[in-house]
Amino acid sequence: MLKIKVLAKQVPDTANITGNAMKEDGTVNRAVLPAVFNPEDLNALEVALSIKDSLGDCEVSVISMGPAKAVDVLKHSLFMGADSVHLISDRKYAGADTLATSYVLSEAIKLLGGADIVLAGRQAIDGDTAQVGPQVAEKLDMNQITYVSGIREITHNYVVVERDGEYQTEIVKAGFPLLMTVTSAVNTPRYPNASKMLKHFKSDIASSFAPEKLEDAVRSGRVIPLITNEELKLDDSRCGLKGSPTKVHNIKSITLTGGDLKFYGNENEGIKSLIRDIMKDYVEVE
Repeated sequence: MLKIKVLAKQVPDTANITGNAMKEDGTVNRAVLPAVFNPEDLNALEVALSIKDSLGDCEVSVISMGPAKAVDVLKHSLFMGADSVHLISDRKYAGADTLATSYVLSEAIKLLGGADIVLAGRQAIDGDTAQVGPQVAEKLDMNQITYVSGIREITHNYVVVERDGEYQTEIVKAGFPLLMTVTSAVNTPRYPNASKMLKHFKSDIASSFAPEKLEDAVRSGRVIPLITNEELKLDDSRCGLKGSPTKVHNIKSITLTGGDLKFYGNENEGIKSLIRDIMKDYVEVE
């Protein structure tokens, strides 16, 4: 059986950035921003589910590191067809940059039995660094292919993919274990399944259930396992703000506006006018 782990992140909706988006310590003030499923992580989940549809003998598990409300991303993953989900959440991990985040995620993957394939979005829209996936692969000593835009062939031993190069599309074949980061061009994520939504609509982290109801919740699949530092036992100096050499000091909301709009006719005079304007703007005359 192929073990597939998907790294998913709940991110602030960058279309609604406000002046209160950053805290004084340089971390994102997530409490004041609406949260969404990181778009390319949804593409990564779709790749995982498509591999399972194709090969059959696969287990798809989704891992998310974040605060308790990140459970919404994991519930959405269950709605789409993930077999299991895990939330990594601990105050010691708060404020982590890519280095600290990749450390926690790689150790969580080890704790959960490793993986044949790890899938993630190319980058998260709240940071745009595209670093977490490659750093996780490095820490797990895995093959890695970034910027995957298409899957050409998949077996239980290897995969052949299309990768967006700087000037061309590359065809790459790699064996497992393998980490891949994918772009939005790789697929269109499926819609949530209605029956799975009914089954997991009330799913929540274990601590949210009263002790007398926990056993029934586990039996019905409504418990989302919570992994803390008590289970991972990680080095504090490599977690959270302590383990994060990167600091964001300021962000700006930039609005792009268009200039004057001028129409040119397709007759000779219109074409001549267009050429004159181009030359005036871009050709230096001595």
